Parts: sequence; C-alpha cells; structure tokens
Amino acid sequence: MATQTDTLMQNLDFEDFKKIVLTDFRIACESRQTSLLGRKEVLSGKAKFGIFGDGKEVAQIAMAKAFKNGDFRSGYYRDQTFMMAINQLSIQEYFAGLYGHLDITKDPMSGGRQMGGHFSTALLNPDGSFKIHINSKNSAADSSPTASQMPRLLGLGYASHFYKNNPELQKTPFLNFSNCGEEIAFGTIGDASTSEGLFWESLNAAGVLQVPIIMSVWDDGYGISVQKKHQTIKESISEALKGFQKDLNKNNGFEIFKTKGWDYAHLCETYYKAEKICREQHIPVLIHVEELTQVNGHSTSGSHERYKSKDRLEWERDHDCIKCMKEWMLAAKIADTATITKIEEDAINTVKEAKNKAWSEFQNAIKNDLQSALSYLINLHNDTNTSQIEQIVKQLQSIKDPIQKDIHQALHAALRLTNSSNTLPSRQALAAYLKQSTHTNVHTVGSHLHSQSSKAVKFIQAIAPIYNDPKKVDAREILRDNFDIILNKYPEVLIFGEDAGKIGGVNQTLEGLQTKYGIHRVFDTGIREATIVGQAIGLAMRGLRPIAEIQYLDYLLYALQTMSDDLATLHWRTAGLQKAPVIISTRGHRLEGVWHSGSPLGMIIHSCRGINICVPRNMTKAAAFYNTLLQSDEPAVVIEPLNAYRLKESMPSNLEQMCEALGIPEIVERGTDVTLVTYGSTLRIAQDAIEHLKQFNISVELIDVQTLLPFDVNHTIVQSVKHTHRVVFLDEDVEGGATAYMMQQVLEVQNAYQYLDSKPVTITAKPHRPAYGTDGDYFSKPNADEIFSKLYQLMHETNPNQFPLMF
Repeated sequence: MATQTDTLMQNLDFEDFKKIVLTDFRIACESRQTSLLGRKEVLSGKAKFGIFGDGKEVAQIAMAKAFKNGDFRSGYYRDQTFMMAINQLSIQEYFAGLYGHLDITKDPMSGGRQMGGHFSTALLNPDGSFKIHINSKNSAADSSPTASQMPRLLGLGYASHFYKNNPELQKTPFLNFSNCGEEIAFGTIGDASTSEGLFWESLNAAGVLQVPIIMSVWDDGYGISVQKKHQTIKESISEALKGFQKDLNKNNGFEIFKTKGWDYAHLCETYYKAEKICREQHIPVLIHVEELTQVNGHSTSGSHERYKSKDRLEWERDHDCIKCMKEWMLAAKIADTATITKIEEDAINTVKEAKNKAWSEFQNAIKNDLQSALSYLINLHNDTNTSQIEQIVKQLQSIKDPIQKDIHQALHAALRLTNSSNTLPSRQALAAYLKQSTHTNVHTVGSHLHSQSSKAVKFIQAIAPIYNDPKKVDAREILRDNFDIILNKYPEVLIFGEDAGKIGGVNQTLEGLQTKYGIHRVFDTGIREATIVGQAIGLAMRGLRPIAEIQYLDYLLYALQTMSDDLATLHWRTAGLQKAPVIISTRGHRLEGVWHSGSPLGMIIHSCRGINICVPRNMTKAAAFYNTLLQSDEPAVVIEPLNAYRLKESMPSNLEQMCEALGIPEIVERGTDVTLVTYGSTLRIAQDAIEHLKQFNISVELIDVQTLLPFDVNHTIVQSVKHTHRVVFLDEDVEGGATAYMMQQVLEVQNAYQYLDSKPVTITAKPHRPAYGTDGDYFSKPNADEIFSKLYQLMHETNPNQFPLMF
C-alpha cells in the first residue's frame, strides 16, 4: 500500500496530499448522503423515481482525477460522484433534477425533462452556437436505454483522431473544439449492460480504429436482481475481452486494467496509468472496476434484500468503498477518527441544506401560479356562489405540495361545472388564464425539439438549379460532383460508411473522392450501422460535420434505437444545450428482394421526431438537400431513390449554390380533379399513371412533399384540395404507415376534410415484404396500373356515367 501511496503523492508533500485525499473523501461522503436522502425523497412521494450512484463513489473520484479540460464523458445514470468531482454538478442541482424542476437554470442537466441521474454539460451558448470545449470538462447528455451511450462514445473519442491528423482542423475556429487531438473520451457502463450488442459493436470499432477512449465498467455483481453469471461469459467482462488486449506485436487492440472499487489508492494509480496511455498513444483502454457495492440496491423500485443473500449483504457492508477508504486513511495516518467523523457529519448537513433549497425553489416556482389560479377560482365562486367551486378551492388549498397538474385539474373541473355560465367575465378570465398557462407549460416541457438558432433549417431558402448545358448525365454524377464541392468547401465534413471509401460507394456517388481528399475525409467503415450513426453523433457534438452513409434504408433498422433515443432527442432533452447536426445518407424504395427494397417511412418518422427526414425524387434534389443541411445545425436523414442513380438528369451549373428548402412541397403537375400526394421513387410511377388518366380526361394535381419531417409547413396541399375536392396519398410504405401520417397532417392539421367531396384514399405497399423479382415488385408495391385504377374508381364514384367501371 505504501508504494501506491507514494505513486499517488508524486511531487506533492504529505500535507498537500492529505488535503487532496480529504477533499476526495468529503465529495464521496456528500455523494453518498445525496443518494441516501434522495431515496427518502422518492419514497416520501416528493420525487417520482430514483437511481443513485451509492457504492461507486471512490472509483468515480479516481476517474475524475484523470479527466481534463476538453475531455468528454459518455456515461450512465450512476455517475453523480464523478460529475460532482469535476465541478459540473452541485448537490442542489442534483435534487432539482430529482424533483423534475422545469427550470434549466435549476436543473442544468435537462430542465426537468429527464429523471434524476441523467447528466450533461452545456455545450452550446444561448444563441445555439458551440461553446469553447477545450476550456471545460464536457459531458454528453445521458440516455437511459442500456448501452445507448456506447455508439456516441465512439464518435466523441474518434473526433480527436481527426483533429490530430488533419492540419486543416488545427486552426481557427476548430481550435475551440480540440487542441490538436489531445482530448480523450471517457465511457462508463454498468457491468450487466455490457451484455448489450451496442457495447460489443462499439468496443470492436474502437479497437479497430484505435479510438482514444477510457471505458470504465462498474461491476457490482448484478444487473438489477440478475447475477453476472447469467450476464457475462466467464463472469468477468475483462476475462471475456482478453482477445481485445493489445499484444506485443502491436496489433490493434485495447489496454485492459482490473482494479477494486473499494481500493482508493489502486484506483487512482490505475486511472493515472490509463489516462497517460490513452492520451499519449491514442490507444483505447478498458478499466474493469470490480467488487463494487450497492448500498440501496438497484433503484427505488425495490429492495436488494429480496435477491441478495445475508452473506452477500454482509460482504457489501465490509467492502463499502467509503468504509474502506476511511480504514485506509486511518492506517496511512492521513486523518484521525475525529476528522473523519467531522467530514461525515458536515456532509449530512450540507446535503440536507442543499436538498431543502432545491425543494423550496421547486415549490416557489409553483406558488405564484397557485395563487393566481386560486384568485381566478375565488372570483368565479363569488360570481356563481356554487358550493362545488368552493370545494375545488378548498381541495386545492389543502394539497401539501401542489404541482402544476393539480392546479390545471382544478381549473378544468371549475370550467366543466360552470359551462352553462360561459358568458360570466370571471369564467372567461379563468378560461383565458388556463389557456395561457397550458401554452406556457407545454412550451416549457416541449421546446427545442429542433434548433432555435439562426441556422435552423426553417431559415434556409431554396435556390433553384440553373442549367446552362442541356447535356444529360448519369444522376449519380450530380451527387459525386456535389460531394466534391462540399469536401473542398468544408474541411470539417467527413463522409464514411460501408464501401464509401476505396470504391467510392456502391453507387459510385463518391467516386474518386478518397483519392482526392484522403482517408481522413472519405473512408470505409465496418458493417456496423448502429455505431456508424453513433460515431457520427459524437463527431458532430465535437464540431465536425459527418455525413454517415447507411448503405440501404432497410439497414437503418440496426441504428434506429440510436437515432430515436439519442440523436432525435438530444437537443430536446438538454433544453437546447447540446446538438449533433448529423447527416445520415441512405437509399431506399424500389429494387429487387426483401431486404433491399424497404420503404419503412412510417416507422422512421414516428420514432425519429427531432430529425429531419428528406425524401428527394431525384439526385439533383438530393444534392440540394445536402447543401441546405450543411448550412444548418440540425440532424437529418436523406433517402436517395435507389433506382435513380443511372437515370439521366441535367447537370446544374450552380451546384455549390443550389439549396432545397425543407417542408416545402413542389407541385410537379397542375390538375383539377384529384390531388395526388407522394414522394421519392413513387413519383415517377405516378407520372406514368397520370399519362393514362389524361386519356380519360382525368386531371391530376401531382404534389411531391419532398420532406416528411418537416411536412408542408405552408399548407400547400390544402390549397390544392380546395379546388380538386379529392385527395389520394401514395407511397411504398405499408398500410397505415407514412400515407396515414400524411393524411392526418392534411385532413386534421390543415383541415382539408371540409373541402372533400369524396373519401380520402391511400395507395400503399402490401402488408408483406416485397417479393423478389420484377413480378414480385409489381404485385407487392404500388404500380402505375393500380394507381390508375384507384384514381379512376374515385372518379367513377363521383360520376358513374362519365367514368363507367372498367372491371
């Protein structure tokens, strides 16, 4: 132990060393009391749910010692001690988050949007621009799904590789993000969560790429109630990962360390070693922290006495990290019993005081609204002299700790009771107050789903393509030449994916670009869609502009959890304090076979609110979307039409300038009888059908929505329905998918139902996957004949004599 202590002291004298250790002990004690008192707050009903870092305190303090300005954390919900140790979380802020305080200045982690234990730091200024990351200790916003922090961790660490190796990124403004790649990323995860595929995919990628990350596994022997013998082969993640160990031949791999969660000195020594290797050599490191304990069990949802034996519980008491640290301090004469007792007592008082302040501020934020609501209710009672209103007032006044829900329920109840007196000024005033308060609270919990900055996509105007040369080219050449311009214009742009590098993409849209710009700008990845997207998220959070290619739209399903739970919610769940302007490039719709012809847009748009979804009908449109998105600071998916790369299009002469505004449909053909709404590859099929319909004097107004998120922001479609009085929605998704979404937007949001003379119609793919071959495609997805028949049938119902049944 003396040798470890000497290592810790390094160049410090013993008195300075003692101060550091005692400070660490104080933080550990305060964090422990925060967990203990936080649990009581949940069980008392003041907070909804609690999941705490008790038992992990000393290991996290050791990790904090290796964490420097500019570094990033991508962790999970037990890292409170670490956040306290790097001065990015106060005890009062922790309790504000536990109570769900909706004020971002009180709960700077998420403004009450995430449950307690989800940590983050502000990466953005109030105007939405990036802060200077190298001057601060940074944490990506946590998400709850197990191992979901892993894919983004890969990108947070990988960014340092590019800042280190690309001279163009070693100048202003990129020096705000990195000091030439010196920064490393720290990941944390519970041992049981290493069973998730995202963990293995991320670690494999980190080893292949040699990403500078330090991955800490907190091992307390359980995943909720399930012992690790049911979780991990060999009952040890470090043993299971021995094949990842970097070998003497210097093949790519990890450095792997094991340490005990109760051994302060060895923990500090381990993290010092790991940090030095990772930072200086850009080698990934895994630290398996064993023999951790859970003082209160997994969470407030249950007691660990239900599944742990008496012997195990006794072992946990004996190996409690704070108890062991006290014993070590006494043995090393760093502190006496009186000093230790004083620190522990002060911690109790400090935490209690911070908790009380957080609770008082949480309640004070509601009291003003409560008094206003009571005044409106009392005025209404005075006007109506209704005993039931008086009872509502008394019930609201009797609630010990009221919340906004209590206030709003009382106001709604009063309005229901007095509906027959809706002309009373006091009732009208109450209704107006409720409407305004509802609007305010909905905005408070819902703002920042999209960017609020000057770079939001809604501010970027369309610039149409200009054609000076009538010559036609293969459509893929338009994308290739546009990407060439993008890479030359934006040194921060990186394009990567399966087969994206050496061969220039399976459809040759990146042909020759790796040769021209190098392997640090255009490059291949392994077959690992979840971490391709996660890699992009981390890179984007650190100031780079990744274009992540997913080879086929069907394969996006591998990454959907990462997109939905992390990327789509990031800006919202931090109330605008973090962003990741990722561009995901993929291709879909028509082709041959079950797994390469998907068009699951309903699934994507419903799980990825917060991400822009662009569905261009050709490559010129796709190129213009990329140009728009690179001017913005919002994430997006661009779905290129898979069967259009070899079709001929005119090459625009203003590739660099052209842009496509998001949320603005294009009326491709004017018509008077039916409005046909569609997007992507189906548009060309619709045009074929329309040519046949013209022979029967049926005039179709064809609208390409262009983006599904956002959708028709100026309500173009309802203006069409006003004069056609009929609407049909067409796509390649299954029944009830994106066509149902479009119909809801047009009929309900745009109120187009009032202009219809016929029922709305959807034309979709069949419920099964598309069968193989041309015939499989014809009978599985909408075809021109089916479109003709459906629109003709609609006109037959309107005028049977003019349009008699065909069959």
